[in-house]
Amino acid sequence: MWIKQTIIAVDQLANAITGGWADETLSSRAWRARDKHPAYKWIDAVFWWDPQHCYNSWLSERRRMQMAPEFRSE
Repeated sequence: MWIKQTIIAVDQLANAITGGWADETLSSRAWRARDKHPAYKWIDAVFWWDPQHCYNSWLSERRRMQMAPEFRSE
């Protein structure tokens, strides 16, 4: 669990450094911007074992799955 949370934190930091929201992953951001540019296709290709990786990351953000459980129901 610690490793996954650390990877997500680094991903969110990279997203913030490149102009995105601080609490969002690059994959989720790519899915939100899918109509403007096809970056999500490249990310999905990198994560080939995870079908629709960017879409699933976006869903995870919407469900607040990176947050502590007590914050998810708000």
